[in-house]
Amino acid sequence: MIKELIIQSGPKGVDVALLEDKKLVEYHQDKNSNQFTVGDVFLGRVKKIIPGLNAAFVDIGSEKDAFLHYTDLSPQLKNLLRFTSSAVAGSPLDISSHSLVAEPEIPKEGKIGDFLKAKDLVLVQILKEPISSKGPRLSCEISIAGRNLILTPFGDAVGVSKKIGSVEERKRLKVLLESLKPKNISIVVRTVAEGKNASLLHDEILSLTETWKLIGQNLRLASAPKKIHSELDKSSSILRDILNDTFSNVATNSSVMSKELESYVVKIAPDKKNIVNFYEGKSPIFDHYGITKQVKSAFGKTVTLDSGAYIVVEHTEALHVIDVNSGHKMSMNGNQESVALSVNMEAATEIARQLRLRDMGGIIVVDFIDMKLPANRQTIFELVKTEMLRDRATHSVQPLTKLNLLQITRERVKPQTTIITTETCSACGGSGKVNSSILIVDDIERNVKFLNQTHQKLSLTVHPYIHAFLTKGIFNSTQMNWFWNYKKWIPVRSNNNASLNEYHFYDGRGEEIKL
Repeated sequence: MIKELIIQSGPKGVDVALLEDKKLVEYHQDKNSNQFTVGDVFLGRVKKIIPGLNAAFVDIGSEKDAFLHYTDLSPQLKNLLRFTSSAVAGSPLDISSHSLVAEPEIPKEGKIGDFLKAKDLVLVQILKEPISSKGPRLSCEISIAGRNLILTPFGDAVGVSKKIGSVEERKRLKVLLESLKPKNISIVVRTVAEGKNASLLHDEILSLTETWKLIGQNLRLASAPKKIHSELDKSSSILRDILNDTFSNVATNSSVMSKELESYVVKIAPDKKNIVNFYEGKSPIFDHYGITKQVKSAFGKTVTLDSGAYIVVEHTEALHVIDVNSGHKMSMNGNQESVALSVNMEAATEIARQLRLRDMGGIIVVDFIDMKLPANRQTIFELVKTEMLRDRATHSVQPLTKLNLLQITRERVKPQTTIITTETCSACGGSGKVNSSILIVDDIERNVKFLNQTHQKLSLTVHPYIHAFLTKGIFNSTQMNWFWNYKKWIPVRSNNNASLNEYHFYDGRGEEIKL
């Protein structure tokens, strides 16, 4: 699998697209106005303690006060509060000092009012961005992520990713990091650290420790609310988390960002520095890589699959609902159970992609086409689980019910990505909306493929612009390709009164075929 990261920089922010084998699988928008990103560290002030929720509301400068629950307090909260107060007073503690005596951990179950009160200053990190009418969700367990390691201050443990399969390698990394890490620092070893040598890991520990010291310096004489440390931008964080040998290209239309990304790649993977490219083409970078069309076709309410089947995506405040529909396929000859299984398998792959693409979180309920055989329902369940393995977000997939409903829960840390996929209709003066014109030829192609099986003769009437596109070229036109593929000539006629997205099929008797 070949991966590409394409970054489009503009005046309003940065759009980031992750392609796998040229297919769009992740799409992120980093707006310049977004000041509350997952991973950002803030100095906040407790506004109110809510005993009934065992939580506190904290002012970090957002429109809605941020939410801090007792379960998100660090076990090392007392040490964090002591560090914060000393830093704000002008002399941050050196937590790696052997003379520093650590405070005892707070209990796993307790009352937040026993440890925090209104107007207290507290160092917090964003767990979830503001979503809908809710403010950010916070944690006091500060973590600083690197390429191979994650540093957490005030602890004294080493954890190794369970995704590293070799017991010997996990033991080697644990012993190695225990000898390298400073006092009063906890380290989590990420999967990508497998096989890495002591020198590289030691350098990363030094880098992460310097970041923590910088947080302490930024806290000096600070007043709440204030951002103390910013997480990496989305493009850099994707590279940090998933860059591997399958990446072949990182392209951006910004010369400044190109240099920054190249410097970052040199730091985390020196052997991959040549994959960063500055795009200087005349057309927009997303058009050049075919991303614009994919965005238009993937983010609508209805997403059409290659076979002509489609899924309908609906969003509510509490959950997302995805309905699988067969389109024309159920009317074709064949066993209904096998056709349902085929459509559901195609939909399962697309649904897993849609969850990543739209970054849908919370509860997702999928209504698959009815299948009577338990073995077929199990096949779909296993396929969804397999396709979701590529998803970096925490998720859980439940087996299909007898009603062919499948439930997925997926971590939600920021608002889902929403793209407007309709454009103003030129035929009605802007009073209505139609599907994007970039998809019209694909719709016609799918209908030709289907109608060819049920009608001996076909003809097509379209807008003059679409007519010109379908018939241009003598031997390589779309119309000629239909002739070679279906062994029949399909006349294409132009209608000046038709709107741009309007088309009509007619049978051999000249009667319109209702689609």
